[in-house]
Amino acid sequence: MIRTVLADDEVLARQKLRQLLNDIEDIEIVGECATACETIELVKLVSPDLLFLDISMPGTDGFDVVNSLLLDPAGRLPQIVFVTANDRWAVRAFEFHALDYLLKPFTIGRLNAAVQRAREGLASNKIAGHAEMQNSGKEQYTTRMVFKSRGRVLFLSMGDICWIEAEENYVRIHTANESHLLRETIGRLETRLDPSSFLRVHRSAIVNLQFVKEIRNEADGDANVLLISGEKIPLSRSYRSRIQKLVKI
Repeated sequence: MIRTVLADDEVLARQKLRQLLNDIEDIEIVGECATACETIELVKLVSPDLLFLDISMPGTDGFDVVNSLLLDPAGRLPQIVFVTANDRWAVRAFEFHALDYLLKPFTIGRLNAAVQRAREGLASNKIAGHAEMQNSGKEQYTTRMVFKSRGRVLFLSMGDICWIEAEENYVRIHTANESHLLRETIGRLETRLDPSSFLRVHRSAIVNLQFVKEIRNEADGDANVLLISGEKIPLSRSYRSRIQKLVKI
């Protein structure tokens, strides 16, 4: 059973969520809360597997709840699904260890998808022996990005990114079919990327290695990274040593 806590200051919202979850066989609701303080105390007391957490709560917010739980050395952070009527916190939510982000009103299908993510996350933790939480020296890298683009909230897997281009204080994320502009620096984003998959080849470019076709030396002594799509990315001399660790050029 997935031991679950519901945290929302709106009684009707909690009732609706409880009714929907009661129809899911492996969900066991072990408590409900209406404030951030109640949520922190209840999570510490019952140590749930899954927490449905409202963002706007009296006195403080859902992000403060997560911060308090993270600061408790004896506690175990549950899988967290943020629930809110506002999409503006989506990006921040995933920076706060969110498993999912439900926008009110949500459908039963969308709720089932969130619960399935919880199942998969709990199963992975059991298989790994909770190694990720216990090994503080292990690097943690972003597996997906959540951001607003052209009026949409996108959930983009890192494996779908072909390459990343710097544009001053922004980065442009290129996928096979489209591109998205994010307010982020390429240097800060680079620290969140798995170096076994992403490689910086220029001060203004990072490539996903699975989309690299070849490294091409030009007659003038310059070099380019040629992607499967046919796009050419300049390979800076100062970054060639990184490529040389993978291939001889």
